[in-house]
Amino acid sequence: MPLLEDTRGTRGQLSAASDRRIAMPLAETVVDCRREFETAFGTCVIAWNGRGVTRLFLPGPDAARARPSPGFADETRGSEEIPESIQRSIVALQDYFAGRAIEFTDVAVDLSATSPFHRRAYDAARALAWGQRTSYGDLARHLGSPGAARAVGQAMARNRVPIIIPCHRVLAGGGRIGGFSAPGGAVTKQRLLELEGHNEPAAQLPLGLLHR
Repeated sequence: MPLLEDTRGTRGQLSAASDRRIAMPLAETVVDCRREFETAFGTCVIAWNGRGVTRLFLPGPDAARARPSPGFADETRGSEEIPESIQRSIVALQDYFAGRAIEFTDVAVDLSATSPFHRRAYDAARALAWGQRTSYGDLARHLGSPGAARAVGQAMARNRVPIIIPCHRVLAGGGRIGGFSAPGGAVTKQRLLELEGHNEPAAQLPLGLLHR
């Protein structure tokens, strides 16, 4: 059985208390709500509705433009107005950017506007834990579509909730870093991999395979 590459080492072997898995029951809302918050990487913005998280804007111009605007509920006035599950997710994201091995597999994400293939690709990517990575081709083979590496890459490029859906852990063939649609592009992707303990040059990163 092919296995994921796991190079977490001692940094990734944290206590169960540090390896957080977050359940997110949310009350139904009509429009997306947004909240900006600070991290060690800079200001992020999270958006959600009654189905789950809809967007995560990483630090950069996109996050600045994503601050509450007409058509979005202003949920930035006080923490008491933010659902507890979103507050926990914000804290977990802050911990993640501070270098703690946080998992987001139980966070509810609204993928209702996403194609079935992309949803399957995202579900597979969410199986990649801290310190694990795979390639577009490996993930495509896991999905039963060995010729769909490019389609997997396109799905990762259209990921609206990076980190929670960890598309940065899916690399191009031959150990190349591949693209990253968040601010900073491949530089940000490499920085996230380094945060998780991958300090080798991207071209030397060996690739792992998903569990079937």
